[in-house]
Amino acid sequence: MPRRNGETARHSKRSRSRPLKGEETEVKHVVETQGLSPAQARELVRRYGNDWRKIEEAARTYKSDD
Repeated sequence: MPRRNGETARHSKRSRSRPLKGEETEVKHVVETQGLSPAQARELVRRYGNDWRKIEEAARTYKSDD
């Protein structure tokens, strides 16, 4: 079935109910290094994947909002 709007099987716009392999490890790393809640860290990892620069920038905005 063809994909729409440049979607690939790997990067679908649909939300996932289960974490990808290794995602929880990345979430744990973000929680430990950035001091965010697991829910905030999970959101950032899902949004930015493994782009650590963007995750760190977004984490700073979360911290400044507190």
